[in-house]
Amino acid sequence: MSNFTHTQDLALAQALADRAAELAFARYRASDLQVETKADSSPVSESDKGIELGLRELLARERPDDAIVGEEFGGIDAWHDHHGRAWTIDPIDGTESYVRGLDTWGTLIALTVDGEVELGLVSMPPLGKRWWATRGDGAFGTSVWYPEPRRLHVSAISELKDAQLIWSGVQEWDAVGGVEPLIRLGRACHRTRGIGDIWQYMLVAEGIAELATDPEVKLWDIAAASLIVTEAGGRFTALDGTPGPAAGSGLGSNGLLHEQALAVLNEA
Repeated sequence: MSNFTHTQDLALAQALADRAAELAFARYRASDLQVETKADSSPVSESDKGIELGLRELLARERPDDAIVGEEFGGIDAWHDHHGRAWTIDPIDGTESYVRGLDTWGTLIALTVDGEVELGLVSMPPLGKRWWATRGDGAFGTSVWYPEPRRLHVSAISELKDAQLIWSGVQEWDAVGGVEPLIRLGRACHRTRGIGDIWQYMLVAEGIAELATDPEVKLWDIAAASLIVTEAGGRFTALDGTPGPAAGSGLGSNGLLHEQALAVLNEA
């Protein structure tokens, strides 16, 4: 086991995010951007692959003993089997947005130690925003409007009727037969917006929204978000209440509304 501190690992994560932004912007909105369709029918661009390879190269140099799990080049088995440190990378979260020129994409970086998320960083370069957390140290964010880090806090809203719910597209929920529970939860809330992807969870961490949810996700989609939300004072589970980011779905909340939301989503 290495002796790297949270401060050292966070500095590396920030450098990884800087490199990812540089690589992403190099081809963003390029008319000849190369895009393929993966086996699951989702798009993957040349930037997704290039960013992940670039970050893997940097990690191999700076943390050669750590495992790496990435969306495009695998390693999830290594994460399950690895008793130690493992970096999880989503080079472009929101590839469809990136490909279509919608500025709501980002890069997600997490560090797990023995299966527990110890560091999470979310970078959304088109919006000039970045959020991060290390376990036990709180969650923080910066933007072009406030370059000095601000500590994040979830909201204090305690009733669904006053809550704002952020969710992904109807197609994702249709694919798992979850539209009815989602609509039921939305109707119980004051307001809903279909922002989706990683930004929705950061809005919860910032106290702007109270609930954010995904019906089907992978580890790299939400590992960083799970720690940022919880370090901001919230709670993060799968839709069935399983804690953590590895159970295949996501529900992030301000904590006060979590059980209420789970109850609505899981009504018979």
